[in-house]
Amino acid sequence: MAEPVLTIAGLHAGYGATEVVRGVDLAVGPGEIVAVLGSNGAGKSTLNRAISGLLRPWRGSIRFHGAAIERETPAMIVGRGLIHVPEGRRIFPNMTVRENLDLGGYRARARREANRGRVFGIFPRLAERQGQSAGTLSGGEQQMLAIGRGLMAEPKLLILDEPSLGLSPLLVEELFALIKSINADGVAILLVEQNVVQSLEVAQRAYVLENGTFVIEGSAAEIGRDPNLKRAYLGL
Repeated sequence: MAEPVLTIAGLHAGYGATEVVRGVDLAVGPGEIVAVLGSNGAGKSTLNRAISGLLRPWRGSIRFHGAAIERETPAMIVGRGLIHVPEGRRIFPNMTVRENLDLGGYRARARREANRGRVFGIFPRLAERQGQSAGTLSGGEQQMLAIGRGLMAEPKLLILDEPSLGLSPLLVEELFALIKSINADGVAILLVEQNVVQSLEVAQRAYVLENGTFVIEGSAAEIGRDPNLKRAYLGL
């Protein structure tokens, strides 16, 4: 693998006296989709929050394009091009689709119009609804808006936290096809998901998180082919 975009080594993180993430090592290479799979409560969101600066790690290192970021603020990390699209979409329902997108592009104002055009190219439905209040969109459209807002910040790495949560099977298929399209445009993606089957179809490599520790890692194809691993750790 070429020099990683993101490298995590010996990461420990938690809340109060409770350790949630225990000694995690992870790497994402340029142009990769890497999946982190695990059930609710496995520590996925805590890992995401530590990477994006929303939670200060207890110990361990997080390097983005070779620079240590584990002590940086979320704003500094966003400025480097590491963008976290959180679970639950977190859009602004009373603002229009266009206004939501433009908020995501505040660090790239000079290229905001071009970036908005790029987002509309990926998500044509957002272009159709750009003057509509975001709160009136369907669940799938709101997820597209959340990802589109992340793309407005010109990410070098996009962390997607449970993007398929609450979507119908048809919309999930559409969303994962769009994730592949975003990746094909040169954006590395850390895909943190409970949807094992779809994630293994789009990712090159995967890690399985259980009780805050990676219990399996390898190529997505290898993990997808191993029935014992899927039964033991992924409930399939």
